[in-house]
Amino acid sequence: MTGKSTLLPMVLLMTLGFCGKVLAQQPAVHSIQSVANQTVTVAGSLTDGVKLKSLAWASMSSNACFPATQNAKFTGNHVFFLTDLPPHSIMTITVKPGNASTNLSIYGYQIAPNRIVLPEDLRSCVSCEADHKWDYPKRGQTQTSARTIRFNAIGNSYKVFIGIAGANGLTEGDFTLEVSLKQ
Repeated sequence: MTGKSTLLPMVLLMTLGFCGKVLAQQPAVHSIQSVANQTVTVAGSLTDGVKLKSLAWASMSSNACFPATQNAKFTGNHVFFLTDLPPHSIMTITVKPGNASTNLSIYGYQIAPNRIVLPEDLRSCVSCEADHKWDYPKRGQTQTSARTIRFNAIGNSYKVFIGIAGANGLTEGDFTLEVSLKQ
């Protein structure tokens, strides 16, 4: 009897050691209910996010979110959101920091309506967009602290996965996320 009681905890510990990833807590993905011809606003904070172990998924040719040369702009905490993009619609997603000096970046990708895929598990997507602080000024344009991405759907509906990230390792900062849907 004593041998069995010590064997079970040892097997359990060995199993946890090999399968620790199964027990790892998944980052929160906040659902946003987009509304046709309206803008939905959600408040958030980088403090509630997580750092990603790898950004390799973003520069894969099957995703093409942002080039690896821009990785530093996505090295802080990431906060995740998910919304629906119905057919025959255009979605504009804007993040505005609570403090204009907070350097935020945004990315998003379209996936099948019945899937939820976290960034590090993303092997391909319908489209991916990103916006971050510019390295150099753009002729005829002025950059603000807001970052914007856009998606459209013609005949199919999609899920849109949104990531708000702190640049240069930033882990704190409040923001407002606006999701506008035109149908």
